Amino acid sequence: MIKDIIFRIKYTFSQIKFNRKKELNQRLKESFGKLKDDSFDFEAIEKYFRKKDNSKAHQVLSDKTCNDLDFDDLFMFLDRTNSKVGQQYFYNNLRTIKVNEKQTKLNEEIITELSKNPELRVSVQKKFEKLKHKDAYYITTLFQDEHIKPPKWFFVIKLLSLTSLFSLIFAFFDPKFFIVLLGVFCVNFVLHYWNKNNLIQYVNSIPQLLRLNNVASHLFTNSLFKKINPDLPKSIKLINEVKNRMSFFSLEAKLQGEFEIIAWFVFEIFKTMFLLEPLLLFGVLKRLNNKRGDIENVFKFVGHIDMLISIASLRNGVKTFCLPIINDGDKIIVEEISHPLIFNCTTNSIKISEKSILLTGSNMSGKTSFIRAIGLNVITGFTINTCFAKSMTFPLLKVFSAIRISDDLMNDKSYYFEEVLTIKEMLNESAKGNKNLFLLDEIFKGTNTIERISAGKSILSALTKNNNKILVSTHDIELTDMLSNEYELYHFSETVNEKTVGFDYKLKEGKLRNRNAIRILEINNYPKEVVKEAIELAKELDKTYVAKNTTGNTVYN
Repeated sequence: MIKDIIFRIKYTFSQIKFNRKKELNQRLKESFGKLKDDSFDFEAIEKYFRKKDNSKAHQVLSDKTCNDLDFDDLFMFLDRTNSKVGQQYFYNNLRTIKVNEKQTKLNEEIITELSKNPELRVSVQKKFEKLKHKDAYYITTLFQDEHIKPPKWFFVIKLLSLTSLFSLIFAFFDPKFFIVLLGVFCVNFVLHYWNKNNLIQYVNSIPQLLRLNNVASHLFTNSLFKKINPDLPKSIKLINEVKNRMSFFSLEAKLQGEFEIIAWFVFEIFKTMFLLEPLLLFGVLKRLNNKRGDIENVFKFVGHIDMLISIASLRNGVKTFCLPIINDGDKIIVEEISHPLIFNCTTNSIKISEKSILLTGSNMSGKTSFIRAIGLNVITGFTINTCFAKSMTFPLLKVFSAIRISDDLMNDKSYYFEEVLTIKEMLNESAKGNKNLFLLDEIFKGTNTIERISAGKSILSALTKNNNKILVSTHDIELTDMLSNEYELYHFSETVNEKTVGFDYKLKEGKLRNRNAIRILEINNYPKEVVKEAIELAKELDKTYVAKNTTGNTVYN
């Protein structure tokens, strides 16, 4: 009877376990190619990137450029990782432009295998599930942050621990030592809870490091993954040297997490009596401090594989993508490019060769979205070897932008002054000899017309030097005449009917000819006298505001 009950219990648990595995397999298979249904803690996601030394990268994207290009939204669209480690690694990779043809070739080999082999992909993703808890975000602190150091009087902790041990042993022979043991325990109790503030910083990260090392060990058995870092076993082995000591923190985290009150209480008494927590904590930290490079090697290995699965999933879920052609030339050639964050985005094609691009068109016609689309696709082309276009060719570039400018009230800076500083950085970069892609939206719109046009012309001419490529939008039609020798002119336009305004979002050659701003006021039922006066003033300004002199230069009255 008892055997039968035990058998039924075991069978029930095995069935539950089997069903959970089956559900997990199904969920992972169905999630391939789909957006993540998850929240994004960018403060935690950015931890690795913020403290990572990326000085050897070709470019680290600035916060300004990321804000201009809606980088956080882009990351939420691209990210299909399964672990917090992979998520942090992927974010860092997207913010740093590097060019490594050998690594790119290996990445594509792995992505291809993961795409066509769902069994391998799911088995790897199941390993990453172990690093899905938010505590995994804190692994980076073990190799990026300064560890707390033991106090100068740390020898007292060692002495008290030994005193407790000997008092306990001698108490079996002489009961008087129980009094000594009790006195020492009271002192140890104070020191034990003094150390809790130190322990709490690592009780999450150290157990996750054990999981990370375990996952890396399993992944390294795959011959294809071994190519990412053939020397990884050295790092895994060195971390395993501290495994037994670190396992103590795993037990601590487990007892806290599952509220095992009785076991926790007994364990706490034992730790307090011998001051195990401070002894083990500072001992582990001392050893881990010498293994920072090894921990990061394991972190990058696991994160890199998770990132490649994410890229494979991304490509499986989009309608159109291509692998970019990055060459030594000067041309940017784009065929049917789309903005990855715009659903059913209208595609456009363009060739940027000797001249840069000046865009005109009304608000909402698609100018800024097109500029962002070019910038985002160049970035994803460099970082994940993926562009959202039919084809895309470009040289090695650095990307800078001046699109979303705002007043900095905290530092007493106006909109115009913020824009001045941003464009000054572009001018400095343009003189360094690197090839740059400058993205600008309505340059100097924070100042008056005459000075805006004058300064805009001068700066846009200066930026074109040294093989830089510029995409700039403007409402100032006058700039199209001034810059026609240096910029190819394109425009977006709308169709205004009797009561509606329509946009086709298609890029067209040449400058915008028709003006519809006042007409849009009219169809939105503005007072007739307001519309009439606006039309009359526009006609007068057309006659007097801009005149052509005999040499063809533009002058302002």
